[in-house]
Amino acid sequence: MCALLAKTREITGFQTDTHKPTGHTNRIQSPVAYLRRIFVFISSAYAQSAPAAAPASDLSSSLMSMLPLVLMFVVLYFIMIRPQMKRQKELKAMLEALAKGDEVVTTGGMLGKIAQLGDSQIGLEVGNGVVLQLQRSAVIQVLPKGSIK
Repeated sequence: MCALLAKTREITGFQTDTHKPTGHTNRIQSPVAYLRRIFVFISSAYAQSAPAAAPASDLSSSLMSMLPLVLMFVVLYFIMIRPQMKRQKELKAMLEALAKGDEVVTTGGMLGKIAQLGDSQIGLEVGNGVVLQLQRSAVIQVLPKGSIK
């Protein structure tokens, strides 16, 4: 402990002994010099306690540590991503196959027959002579013929 205290006193420049010559002060001349001395002391302490580097032959162990992450991604793909892509593909095919006279359900829950078809819009007949203009993407389901009375 005494050796560490002596080293600290030497680096920081603090004088704690009372029988020093009177011309010697206990203050450090500038804060920058004090911080430099402290930094040297701290960096040398970290250098002494640094762990040894891992050997380069641990390639297989590093790959094994990444294996759970890869497995989680594969499970996520088959449980979430792939089924969603399949649903999007089916919805796109259904929207392209819409024809005049099909009975459909919209996202708002409206039932009706398709009276007009456009590239991005459809005319949905919801009653006698009542035709609503909707986006084609608003259709979520095609009903069997004769479902709407």
